[in-house]
Amino acid sequence: MKDLVRQKLSIHVDIMDLLNKQIEKEAVSSSAYLAMASWCDHNALSYSAEFFYDQAEEEREHMMKLFRYINDNGGNAFSPEVGSVNHEFNSLEEIFETALDQEIEITKSIHNIVGKCRKVSDFTTDHFLQWFIEEQMEEEQMMRRALELFDLMGTDGLGLKLLDERIPQIRKKHVE
Repeated sequence: MKDLVRQKLSIHVDIMDLLNKQIEKEAVSSSAYLAMASWCDHNALSYSAEFFYDQAEEEREHMMKLFRYINDNGGNAFSPEVGSVNHEFNSLEEIFETALDQEIEITKSIHNIVGKCRKVSDFTTDHFLQWFIEEQMEEEQMMRRALELFDLMGTDGLGLKLLDERIPQIRKKHVE
C-alpha cells in the first residue's frame, strides 16, 4: 500500500523526503528562536525578545506551509522531533550572528531542494518553493541589518539599550 500511495503523488518522492527534512529544519529554527527570545527576556532586552518570538512563530508558519503542501499533494508529512537547542549566549550580537548563520543554512537547504526539483522535473514544487527563496532573502537581509546596528551603536550600556529599541524597525521593514 505504501508504494501505491507514493505512485499517486503529485510531487516526486525524493522531493517529498527532502521537504520532510526541511520541515524538521524549520521546527529546529523555530525552537532556536524561542531560546533566543528567552535569553533576551532574561536580559531585559524586551524589543529583541519580541523580535525573536515573532521569528519563532514565522518559522513555525514556514514549517506548516511545507507540511500542508506535502499532504495536499498526496504525500505524507511527518511531525518533526526537535532535539536540544542552545540556550546559552554571551551577547545579543552573538544571538544575531547565530540567527544569520541559521538563516543562511535554511537558504542553502531550500536551494538544494529547488535544484533537485529541477533535476527530476518537479515543476510544481519548484514553483511552490519560489516563495521560500524570496522569504529567505528577506530573512538574511533582516539579520544583516540588525548586525550592522551593532557596528553603529556599540554593544555596551546605553548603546545596547538604544539598539534594542531599534530592532522593531528592522522587523517592520521586513513585514512591509
